[in-house]
Amino acid sequence: MYRPESSLFSRLLLRVAIVLTVGAAILMSAAWLYVRTAADEAYDRLLQGAALQMLEGLTVEDGKLVVNLPSSAFELLGLAGRDRIFYRVIDAGGQTMTGYEDLTPDVDLAGARPGPVLINMRYRGEPLRVIVAGKAISDPSTSGWAHVVIGQTTQARQALASELSTRALALVAAMSALALAGTALAIRYSLRPVSALGETLVARDPQDLTPLAVDVPRELSPFVSSINHFVRRLDERVKLLQRFIADSAHQIRTPLTALSAQVSLIDENNLPDSDRRHLERVRNRAGELARFTNQLLNHAMVIHRFDSAQLVPLDLTRVARKAFRAAIPITIDPDIVVSFEAPDEDVVVLGDELSLREAIVNVIDNSLRHGTVSRLEVRVVHIPEFGLVEVEDDGPGIPEADWGQVTRRFVTSKSGEGSAGLGFAISSEVAAALGGELTFRSRNEEHGFTVVLKLPLRGKGKS
Repeated sequence: MYRPESSLFSRLLLRVAIVLTVGAAILMSAAWLYVRTAADEAYDRLLQGAALQMLEGLTVEDGKLVVNLPSSAFELLGLAGRDRIFYRVIDAGGQTMTGYEDLTPDVDLAGARPGPVLINMRYRGEPLRVIVAGKAISDPSTSGWAHVVIGQTTQARQALASELSTRALALVAAMSALALAGTALAIRYSLRPVSALGETLVARDPQDLTPLAVDVPRELSPFVSSINHFVRRLDERVKLLQRFIADSAHQIRTPLTALSAQVSLIDENNLPDSDRRHLERVRNRAGELARFTNQLLNHAMVIHRFDSAQLVPLDLTRVARKAFRAAIPITIDPDIVVSFEAPDEDVVVLGDELSLREAIVNVIDNSLRHGTVSRLEVRVVHIPEFGLVEVEDDGPGIPEADWGQVTRRFVTSKSGEGSAGLGFAISSEVAAALGGELTFRSRNEEHGFTVVLKLPLRGKGKS
């Protein structure tokens, strides 16, 4: 069983969305690392500037190292309003001159002589970013290296990193959404040849088995080539089947006609009663076989025509009258009264004349063979939105319980016998194909059993 899957558009869009999502995640990770680095560099520069200013405040006065902490250093560090500042100034002898004496970073002070050293540490339960910087003291009374240690909490840099990350996330999300929308439009536009190809196939006439002539992208060329290959093979098969049906009809009808003719030439007068009964059975069986063969071929013809013929406006009265003349044999029993009635106005329906006539012929023929006792009436009736062909006889009719069965193939409408046929099946299929139906009406005091072929008027039913 064919199960429709998700559309090619949705599948492509989903895959692009996945790619964009992965790309956005990678981009966000890179952006987060970048903003963290940028925030660290920005605040590290503040620490370096403050450390250099403090080192500039170290001077030798009267043979002693004196520290004069410049206010500008603290103003510089005060730019990070959320953070707390810890500092320590160490003289050449390793003694604390001012600041927090317990601020001891795990770093060799000598390592800060070539340049400032930046490390991360925890102090009093808080994470700190610490800079250690050194200054050479050259004085006759004292010499060596003095150091400045400055620690700053990390709230401000984390807030800056979060703010920049949020902005980057919003920007990436907006760009990804725009990219996805643009991709959706591009995919939709790129898939238009597929929709155009589908519309071309739907619009083709069922009997048009010529190869497709449509411009498609290179990727669809193998698909179109496969369709054309299939169409050519189907055309060959249809032509072969048509030849087979025509040949079969000729080969079957010819010997049946000859058999019926040969049986009619037998002289019954010289035959005993038993042989006459056998001959009558042969004659009946040959007639049934001829009728059944004709029904099979007519059924195949009706199916084929509805697949190929174009429906046209038809005068239901004219078609019904032709069917009436074709169905009533010249040799009908003179005791049977047959009549045809039709309204004065035209009853126009949309259909195929040959198939519709065949449907009416089958209903009339069925009534003659299995229902009519002494009266057969064929009427064309015009009612709002519908045209009716009513075939009424004075026979016993079909039990209402069997009405749903007799329109099936090879189910008999003849009470008490096992014969089967296609008459009502053909008529029912034709009516259904034209948007109508085949119905039945029970006998009553005024009317006999009636078979009704109900068809929508032109412009009222399905096209």
